[in-house]
Amino acid sequence: MKIAITASEPQFEAKLEPRFGRCAYFMIVDTETQDWKPMQNPAAEAMGGAGPQAAQFLADQDVKAVISGDIGPNAYTALEAAGIDMYRAQVEQISTLLEKFLTNQLEQVSGPTSPQRHGGRGPRG
Repeated sequence: MKIAITASEPQFEAKLEPRFGRCAYFMIVDTETQDWKPMQNPAAEAMGGAGPQAAQFLADQDVKAVISGDIGPNAYTALEAAGIDMYRAQVEQISTLLEKFLTNQLEQVSGPTSPQRHGGRGPRG
């Protein structure tokens, strides 16, 4: 199964980037082979709709689960429609989060985890 972890840098030692739609990278990991590949988020600099655009990008990569800090309402709706499971995590190393995912230690999201933002790039943080 392929999972995506929002990442601040394109290295496996990088830390989680808490913003789903505006993360710089997605670390795509195949949980069966442990192969991983950093992919630049094409929606990171979008004027608006970054969450749904990022969700579509992950669906196109055949991702089945995503790990992030916060997922807004539009991203949540798009991920849910694509059949992608969502997990919430604190800022930790990607390798630690992968281990937590594999041992069922992450909180599965059942709704948006951050409010809707308007006006494009919104607050960073």
